[in-house]
Amino acid sequence: MTNTGGILEGKRILITGVLLESSIAFHAAKLAQEQGAEIILTAWPRPTLTERIAKKLPRPDDVKVLELDVSNDEHLARLEGQVREQLGDRLDGVVHSIGFAPQDALGGNFLNTPFESVATAMHVSAFSLKSLTMALLPLMSEGGSVVGLTFDAQFAWPQYDWMGPAKAALEATSRYMARDLGKQNIRCNLVSAGPLGSMAAKSIPGFGELASVWDSRSPLEWDLADPEPAGKGIVALLSDWFPKTTGEIVHVDGGLHAIGA
Repeated sequence: MTNTGGILEGKRILITGVLLESSIAFHAAKLAQEQGAEIILTAWPRPTLTERIAKKLPRPDDVKVLELDVSNDEHLARLEGQVREQLGDRLDGVVHSIGFAPQDALGGNFLNTPFESVATAMHVSAFSLKSLTMALLPLMSEGGSVVGLTFDAQFAWPQYDWMGPAKAALEATSRYMARDLGKQNIRCNLVSAGPLGSMAAKSIPGFGELASVWDSRSPLEWDLADPEPAGKGIVALLSDWFPKTTGEIVHVDGGLHAIGA
């Protein structure tokens, strides 16, 4: 049942990165539906996994999952047509929840990581924000909102290694996109979430060391098992309640970013 009067009522949103129920993207999708949006999901490398998870959304029958590898030009080239077929000629929002680094780019190997692995991390985690948005740009002729996910790149984090520079590149990419797409009334913002026990976190060796920082320093109590606050941040930025906010990074991290020690 559609939630009439929700803050995304009538909007059409494409969401990447729904892998597990613990994914921030899953909670963004769930909340988007509850707030009245029509959504479409993309997945790689296992769309069937996302299709199973999508059955747990409030309106599972309304959700189509498209196969999309953001580093594959052929996939990007066909995306506009696929979305048009499912949602029509207008798209109002895009959620970029994609990040990947090879194992040798994480977990304390920073000084020994080969460039090939760094290049993969940059392509999938940062450049894809631009390539995904450009693939969908023809559908956003009436404006729209692009929201990505970062992990505060102002700092060097334990074990995070080359995902740190990749997120710094993502943050800079979002600012330049905000500059160049503003004239088309497209807003580009990021949510900087605290650590969560998601698929992304499980792929980082020594993740517990990173997460423990929040136990001692976060002003608001932080729950590793609760992705909903980050999902709410995404939905708010997709809505019309931030009509003149672009190039911004909204921290949903319990306030840790503001605390020195």
